[in-house]
Amino acid sequence: MVRDGYFYGIGFFAAAGLLWYFTGLWGWAIVPILLALFFLWFFRDPEREIPEGEGLVVSPADGKVTEAVRVITPEGESLRLSIFLNVFNVHVNRSPITGTLRQVAYRKGKYLNAMNPASAEQNEQNRALIEADGGYFVSFTQIAGLLARRIVFHAREGAHLERGQRVGLIKFGSRVDVMLPGHAELHVKKGDHVKGGSSILATVPETPIAPEFEEVLAEPVA
Repeated sequence: MVRDGYFYGIGFFAAAGLLWYFTGLWGWAIVPILLALFFLWFFRDPEREIPEGEGLVVSPADGKVTEAVRVITPEGESLRLSIFLNVFNVHVNRSPITGTLRQVAYRKGKYLNAMNPASAEQNEQNRALIEADGGYFVSFTQIAGLLARRIVFHAREGAHLERGQRVGLIKFGSRVDVMLPGHAELHVKKGDHVKGGSSILATVPETPIAPEFEEVLAEPVA
């Protein structure tokens, strides 16, 4: 379980005890007890079986794939996947690949509904760019939603991450966008449900490093 679960859970259990102590009525304690149980469940952090294999990209989050499209970026053609997390999903985020964390860029913003396409541009977000050991780049962006009010990211630039490694979380409903090289072979489609760290999103065939990707390291998040 994520540490926040104990924080919220103990707090609401304490509130329930105080209400019962001062009123003598257990009925007043029901709501905080239910909230305590909800937070203990919400911040669960189950173990996942991480798939092994060259070029595999796993999902950084639990949720539903709401978009799988090809887009043109300054670096060329890329594949963009959007994963929507509702309040019932596990909210721990994991590294999609093994590699070096080259850039972490946080940006303040709004709290639009994560299903709204405008949320990708306007909402609070944190973008992580990882250079795979195979030489390609994968990025994923944690995007706050209507209820999500805090993005947590633990890893620091320069850190070496393992595929499926825990790197942070987004609280209470959100969205994660994943950017893959254009030649990646997708394993999922719109409407699929995925699990962070264990569901394979794509396979990236072995390829030389594209010079244009080197330039992205010095560019701010758009």
